[in-house]
Amino acid sequence: MQLLNTPPTKPEGSIFTRHTARAIVLNGNDILLLFTERYDDYTLPGGGVDENEAIEAALLRELQEETGVKSITQCSAFGRFEEIRSWYKNDFDYVHIVSDCYVCEICGEFDKPQMEHYEIANGMRPVWVNIDDAIAHNKQTLAQSEKKGLSIQREIFLLETIKAQLVCSD
Repeated sequence: MQLLNTPPTKPEGSIFTRHTARAIVLNGNDILLLFTERYDDYTLPGGGVDENEAIEAALLRELQEETGVKSITQCSAFGRFEEIRSWYKNDFDYVHIVSDCYVCEICGEFDKPQMEHYEIANGMRPVWVNIDDAIAHNKQTLAQSEKKGLSIQREIFLLETIKAQLVCSD
């Protein structure tokens, strides 16, 4: 899979790797994203790949849980984004997150999302949004945020890359 960013330098200390699968679902200039009220940002649907789970199965599971999509009709590799973050638990110093992103075509039918408790508590919901609006919104959120979180930086990078490579310009 094509690496989308420069691989991060591994710091000194204990580190573990977390693999994730992220879905890119487009409809013209609109993209299916998750809006999270708590963080006021847009993110690609997706999440962790369970042990012994095929990445395609994880992708479908996460897409169904978070957006209610019934089925993926076609899926192709887009690229990998790697990042290293400080870990908040005592068992490791850092987490190496490997996000494999796939362009997905869906059947267009949706069920009710089956989000996890913390996702519901954070006000997460699936939305179709113009990709330019999502990028602008995330940039504004980042500029106004005191946290300067890595997640939103990743999402801005991925959305800009998706727009440049997959979305037709007007």
